[in-house]
Amino acid sequence: MSQETWPSDLPTYDQLLNELKDIRRPGLADLRRTDRPALRAAAVAGGFCDGPDDAPAGIEALLKDAVRRLGENGVLGRAAAHTFGLLPDRRGDPASDRRKLAAAVYGVSTEGFRKRQEREVMEQLAEAVLTVLRERLVFSGAQPPGGLGELMAGPGVTDGPGGRAGQGPPLRVDGVPVVDARSTFTVHVSPIELLRDIEVLVSSENVYLEMSKTFRPTVSGALRLAAAVRDPAGEIVDDVLARELAAWLRAHGRPGLPVRPGTVVPTSSGALAARGVRRIYHAAVATPEEDTYHVRPESIARAVSACFALARAERDRYQPALSSICFPLLGAGRGGLPPAVSATWLRWAIRDELARDARWRVHLVVRSREIAEAVGAL
Repeated sequence: MSQETWPSDLPTYDQLLNELKDIRRPGLADLRRTDRPALRAAAVAGGFCDGPDDAPAGIEALLKDAVRRLGENGVLGRAAAHTFGLLPDRRGDPASDRRKLAAAVYGVSTEGFRKRQEREVMEQLAEAVLTVLRERLVFSGAQPPGGLGELMAGPGVTDGPGGRAGQGPPLRVDGVPVVDARSTFTVHVSPIELLRDIEVLVSSENVYLEMSKTFRPTVSGALRLAAAVRDPAGEIVDDVLARELAAWLRAHGRPGLPVRPGTVVPTSSGALAARGVRRIYHAAVATPEEDTYHVRPESIARAVSACFALARAERDRYQPALSSICFPLLGAGRGGLPPAVSATWLRWAIRDELARDARWRVHLVVRSREIAEAVGAL
């Protein structure tokens, strides 16, 4: 596909989400009876069908591809497959049966799933549809009207539950010197678990060192899921990061008790070792408060200092020695700090550490290009 054939009327996230809500109850059979223009446009643009005649089959194929993007064996992927009847033997199930099966994936009641997780499942499936579409268009050689940057930026990022993060293909902003020629600072627009050959990844945790649930769209949840060891059937057999954190808490007499904000605890990288990751550093920066979290900016500075101290202590235990570390926007999740505040404190603390020891290659990972550009301006 050339730039001239780039579709000018690609569906928006909101259009896709609304149509997914509409077809949840009637199921896939409704695609033959009722036109769904946003889903049809996405299926045509992605090459899943040619037009209205084969649109139902094309939309179904697109949704199945989106489920694979979410992870067929993960919680979100399985719940989405049940919700929309995308499994071969469940295609014609009534909506109530499909909802019951999706709720069972989360281990909650049907009513609890309807009130809480169901919306997240539909939101994430809409995001995955856009991701599949972008990847197909980019890899086919297409260019969006405003250039590749617009495509990669994706929907805007938000900090609350159900917030939408940019879902374009990972983007790397060239590294620039930070202190001297030996140290560089590289910004990535990417899910953190997709990064490769960065030896230390930092996860943002609460002060109880309780990792996020694997189905939640957080750095902690994503790393926990990606590092888990699976059997040949794809089922998790070792929740590596959560297990090692629990062992650390027991060894230090802290089960059920908070650690000091800014504390950093190391674990292995589990299955992420296959991507060249050697260590995960868990930075405790968020203090739970009822239904939200509180993060003090100075806790970010303490966590950055602790990460570098730990990395220096562990550096020579590996061959070759540890030399790269990646930070997310610590404390910028639900109820935490605005991304710009987190980024400002991160950059200040990182520069301070590199002024002492400039041998590190430092990376920052964010979920939208807008935030990456803002970080670059700080």
